[in-house]
Amino acid sequence: MSDQIPFHIQEDIIKRLPVKPLIQFRSVSKAWKSLIDSSEFIAAHSALHTHPQHLLVKYEDLVETEDKYVSFIDDESLLQQRFVPFVPLSVKSLKESIIVGSDHGLLCLYGFHWGPGNSHRNLNYSSTVLWNPSVRKSIVVDMPYILCSGEETRVGFGVCPITNDPKIVEITELRFWVDKESEISKPWKVKVYTLSSGKWRNVSSNLPNRSIRVRWSQVVIDRFIYWRAFQKSTIHTRNLIISFDITDENFRVVDLPDSLAEHSQTELSVCKLRESLAMLQYRTDIGKHVCVVWMMEHGVQRSFTKLFSISAPHGSMTILGFRKSGQPIIEVKDDLSELSDLAVYEPNSEVQINDLEICGRNNLFSVNSYMETLLLLV
Repeated sequence: MSDQIPFHIQEDIIKRLPVKPLIQFRSVSKAWKSLIDSSEFIAAHSALHTHPQHLLVKYEDLVETEDKYVSFIDDESLLQQRFVPFVPLSVKSLKESIIVGSDHGLLCLYGFHWGPGNSHRNLNYSSTVLWNPSVRKSIVVDMPYILCSGEETRVGFGVCPITNDPKIVEITELRFWVDKESEISKPWKVKVYTLSSGKWRNVSSNLPNRSIRVRWSQVVIDRFIYWRAFQKSTIHTRNLIISFDITDENFRVVDLPDSLAEHSQTELSVCKLRESLAMLQYRTDIGKHVCVVWMMEHGVQRSFTKLFSISAPHGSMTILGFRKSGQPIIEVKDDLSELSDLAVYEPNSEVQINDLEICGRNNLFSVNSYMETLLLLV
């Protein structure tokens, strides 16, 4: 771009470009690189652009028995716009990895490193990886806590909407139920990592007690991380949701209606549906596997409304997420084998189940949405 054009006008032009050319334009000049790499530019670019949603599918290949990744652009031509993203070594080297969650274009994975001789995992050496598929960048964050006997870790992830600073939350809780008031009344052990500081620190105020246990099922909506959880006592178990405010770092309990809270044997998970918190309830009706979708009225506790129920014509199925349009993305399982197919459920279509032509091992699929962003660029 001509040097005769004032730099502030150049900046205004550049920030209107999509992510891919911006990555290339960083090599044009030192001034452009410094501009594009700045946190102010990244924040302004994110606020200015409405990027199409991508769906990242993680699954285990049937032949190579390794994790595979496929990305779809979530628009009308879903099947036509698919590609294999560049997967960094930091992601490939994680063993038994899961995608904790996604937010602001970043994905957070959690997994283990293997011990001497690669014969077993080292439980005391786990890591998270923050990955931006759009700019092909990732950062490894080692988990800080060496687990004691009888303890286990849960991880949460989100990006502060005010500062654009990614945060990782580590919750350490009891592995087994202990029927001792002195134990279950103790608060959680919680640490928070912020990318800007590069450090872990303790969170000690307003913590839930150990009678509440969170599951891996989590989702980020606005500034909150939500976990599916339950509270156990000597009398009964009650389902609930725990939220974590990424901005002020406070935990809160989100109560469920009795129809969901009191069914301790019901399998539940949380997800995002049209930017609102939703709950998936799995049950068996007359020998048929059914998933009931509930959605919460924004900000109102106990206000979950039943939207619809779906079931697979044969075998069982799991909802892995939702398209921007609200259509469920499902794993259809063959209960007689280890195979599953990925599909989109379209209730108003003649076909209803639209196969996405991805086959993998049962219960090892995950689907996470992300949008193009410049976070982690430097």
